[in-house]
Amino acid sequence: MLKSVCLGLAVMLGVAAGANGLFMLMSPETWYFTVPGVTSSGPFNQHFVRDISLIFLLVAAGFLLGAARPGLRSKLWAAATTWLTGHALFHLWQVAVGMDPVSAIPRDFPAVLLPALIGLGLTWWALASPSRIGQRPASRARASSGSESVEARTSSATASRTTT
Repeated sequence: MLKSVCLGLAVMLGVAAGANGLFMLMSPETWYFTVPGVTSSGPFNQHFVRDISLIFLLVAAGFLLGAARPGLRSKLWAAATTWLTGHALFHLWQVAVGMDPVSAIPRDFPAVLLPALIGLGLTWWALASPSRIGQRPASRARASSGSESVEARTSSATASRTTT
């Protein structure tokens, strides 16, 4: 169940980032005047909007490809989440230093802060998920194999003492 939820969220996040990236790339001026808060960040710059669109397309590719490729999932999602988190922290910093009003936080939450939080949760799940390598998490596997080898050594030592 959790796996289905996480993969569904990753696909939704990837599709949303991809749609935003395509919108920015294909119609940068419309995007600039449509998205709440963007016009207060400075004058329209078509080149800049299209540059950022490529980042959103890469984020989309990371989440969508990660949903389809379990072996690459944690790396792809971590890479995409790194940008989303940096972007969110930058928005919070702008509020903290007075560049933006506090009212920017709820305005930016759905499109900036929430994707970063979802990305962090998905990346944590991918890193902690036993299915990422098809086995138990490394810490439990080591503990388990370590105790088995101690038992095996104890049995072996006991057996050799009784035969000699």
